Parts: sequence; structure tokens; C-alpha cells
Amino acid sequence: MRRARLLALTIVLGALTALAGCTHRQETWQLTNVTGHLPDLDFTLTGDDGRAVKGDAFKGRTSLVYFGYTHCPDVCPETMGRLMQVLGKLGPDAQKVRILFITVDPARDTAQALREYVGAFDSQHAEGLTGTDWQIESLAKRYRVTYQMEKRDPSGNYEVTHSSAVYVFDSQGHARLLATDHDTPDAIARDLRRIIEDRS
Repeated sequence: MRRARLLALTIVLGALTALAGCTHRQETWQLTNVTGHLPDLDFTLTGDDGRAVKGDAFKGRTSLVYFGYTHCPDVCPETMGRLMQVLGKLGPDAQKVRILFITVDPARDTAQALREYVGAFDSQHAEGLTGTDWQIESLAKRYRVTYQMEKRDPSGNYEVTHSSAVYVFDSQGHARLLATDHDTPDAIARDLRRIIEDRS
């Protein structure tokens, strides 16, 4: 009898444990979860209006941070185009998102050049940011972004090889997710909704 009761108790405890596991199971992310692995959104740069701007100025909205440059022939416009698709899929929630395009080519990307570039995609949701070489280098190192100026051609033009990931920061400025070229607009939009609604 005692063995039967112990067996029954073991079965009940096992069932409760399994149920608890199902109850607390969290939905998986489509993007790469970097929560706790990267620092908060913190910088001092120059906005595309020519004014100094700090990272905490973007608190209150989800920030999509991308390091690129206006002379980029392919990856940057493709990424910005993909982010435009994401905003389209978010509907009204797009108002809660800001795209921060940080140049890795401050020598050519003036505030005006950045304003025209991001404005060609979406001046309402996107903002260009530039700074001194030291500011850009320090910020890139902070978020483990790599970039390198390639050899100039006979005309003096050059390309900049750079990382192409998009960093997602929540409304409190905490680094949460990393989107790569392999993540579809649908996947990015789905995870962004979770960040916006804080259902992580």
C-alpha cells in the first residue's frame, strides 16, 4: 500500500512538473537574442540636423541601429529597403520604432548627406548619425561592429567593408536582438512586436 501511494505521488509530482514546464515555456525568438550580452544604447553623436544627440534621447521607442554609409553600393540600401518592409508590416506600431543609421564613413557622410540619404527611405522613422573618427570607432567597438576602408580607385573613390547586422534596442535602451541578412521582414516584424509590447 505504501509503495502504491509513493508511486501515485511520484506520478502526480511528475505531471505537475511537466505542466509547470508547459505553463512557463517562453516563445522562442526568430532573431538572435543578445539580451544581457551587449551594452545599452549609449552614445554622443551628431544628428542629421547638425545637432549633438545622445543615445538616451531615443528612449521610449524601439530603436533599430544599423552601421553603414551613404556611398554603399548594395548592402546598405538593401538593408534599409528591408527595414522599410518591416515598418510596413508593423502597421500603427511603426510609430513606436526609430531607425538609427550610423555612418562608418564620417569623412564623406556629413549631416546633410545623411539627411538626404535616410530621407529617401523614410524621413519620419529614420535618422542619420555621424561623428568624429574617434566617436565612430569607439561606438563600433562597443557593439562589436567591424569596418575597414578599402583601397581608393584612381578617381579617389573607395568602399567601406562593414558588418551588416541590425541591432534592436527596446524602449529602455537595452540591447535585445540582432537581425542579420538571413532574417526575413516577417521574422523581424514578429519579434519587434514582442519587444514593443514587452511580452518577452
